[in-house]
Amino acid sequence: MEQIQHKFIEVQGLKLHVAEIGSGPNVVVFLHGFPEIWYSWRHQMVAVAEAGFRVLAPDSRGYGLSDPPLEPEKASFGDLIEDLGALLDALGIDKVFLVAKDFGAFVAYLFSLLHQERVQGVMTLGFPHRSPSHLLKYHEHLPEGFYISRWQEPGRAEADFGRLDAKTVVRNIYILFSRSEIPIAAENQEIMDIVDPSTPLPSWFTEGDLEEYGSLYRKSGFRTALQVPYRSIKEDLGITDYIVKVPALLVMGEKDYGFKFAGAEEYVRSGKVKEFVPQLEIVFAPEGTHFIQEQSPDVVNQLILDFLKKHI
Repeated sequence: MEQIQHKFIEVQGLKLHVAEIGSGPNVVVFLHGFPEIWYSWRHQMVAVAEAGFRVLAPDSRGYGLSDPPLEPEKASFGDLIEDLGALLDALGIDKVFLVAKDFGAFVAYLFSLLHQERVQGVMTLGFPHRSPSHLLKYHEHLPEGFYISRWQEPGRAEADFGRLDAKTVVRNIYILFSRSEIPIAAENQEIMDIVDPSTPLPSWFTEGDLEEYGSLYRKSGFRTALQVPYRSIKEDLGITDYIVKVPALLVMGEKDYGFKFAGAEEYVRSGKVKEFVPQLEIVFAPEGTHFIQEQSPDVVNQLILDFLKKHI
């Protein structure tokens, strides 16, 4: 880990934190999800760099060590897509592979739609590409206590998280999201109260890892993180063609709770997703959870390297 370098790049008036390792003509950019930061890719960064690639893992605006926007409540996916392009411009990088998970997958796919010429390939973990005609309608099938519904409600998550320190919030979310059940609170229960304080962390996530996350969320807080992805999910970016035309790989953990959203499993297993990503390969990981890259780093590392080498 000590060989990973850290720098700050000014992008659209904000200083974005970027972790970097490795060198070479081929560049891989890792895009995190929630409640993650660059650190969630620690295992992959080292392995990919050792295979001869230049590796970058930015903290999204308002996450980790990156500056928050002046108005966090107005942050959008469009901002993250523009940040990525501006970051590559600032570093003099023309073309990259994108590896992403959770909401980072939105950014990766949308960037490849808007800037196809800059993307060599896209690999996502647990999150398939969808067009607006095939959006998940989970709100229609899940009760009011569904975590996304709660976090989209202005002020509710802020009050819920605000009762606890940042480290405990991240701890609870890691425990919730590593289960195969969709996080749903009872009618008179908050999301943070679903987790019993005595519940241990997943075996693959150490107290040291948690401290790393906690220290960064103590700096950033959760204002921007609640806006992107949860409250900006339906924004219109003016895209009319949703067919991803670059090579792609989806790694789907079969114990990822997201696989249980209504229609999600059928969409992937039936191959319907390939209508929107014609060059897509799909790998199913029977024991994989939402955090498969931290849970099974050797498996994910090998899948990434195989994909990269196939499409250089």
